[in-house]
Amino acid sequence: MSTQRHLTRRLSQLYAGLALYGASSAMLVGAGLGLEPWGVLHQGLAERTGLTIGVVSIIVGAAVLLLWIPLRQRPGLGTVSNVFVVGLAMDGTLALLPETSALAARIPLLVAGIVLNGVATGLYIAARFGPGPRDGLMTGLHQRTGRSIRLMRTAVEITVVATGFALGGTVGVGTVLYALSIGPLAQLFLRVFAAPAASGSRTVVAGARPEGAILRP
Repeated sequence: MSTQRHLTRRLSQLYAGLALYGASSAMLVGAGLGLEPWGVLHQGLAERTGLTIGVVSIIVGAAVLLLWIPLRQRPGLGTVSNVFVVGLAMDGTLALLPETSALAARIPLLVAGIVLNGVATGLYIAARFGPGPRDGLMTGLHQRTGRSIRLMRTAVEITVVATGFALGGTVGVGTVLYALSIGPLAQLFLRVFAAPAASGSRTVVAGARPEGAILRP
């Protein structure tokens, strides 16, 4: 594959993945059965501030990105794009989703949102334009403290879920289902969407430790 076509594919994957991630997060909000960890925090803050959840996501993403400075993390195009595209896509999707209280409609919406989130995560990570701001926070803490990425991820996500729940964010069966399924789903789609290398270079799927990459934007 030529260098230009390779770059075009990676850029397409990046922005498709970010847009779909925002759409999938909106689907979880619409289902009302529990959000992903950072979504709980975003929803709680949105309830308290009166801002849309997408705008809150952008503000939180920007704030987390500032924490990269003392952690000595270096953002990429994907990092900065993540801050804005996910939040905008979330608000746009929520504006289009019809409201429903029927459990028969909410359960499929939840499942579809989780699967789409896995697809989006695979697309975004495989594009290799840098981690999302929340990903970099966890890997930065890992590098600075020497603790495992798994431990840092668990500590950060428990903190944001507890804070978000206290502020009014939704925690439920969807939160648990998301936590159990997103890793395997993202790993599957990471392999599916791994971009072939440009001419003269090697294909890189997920590096030496793919479990460290699958942290979600």
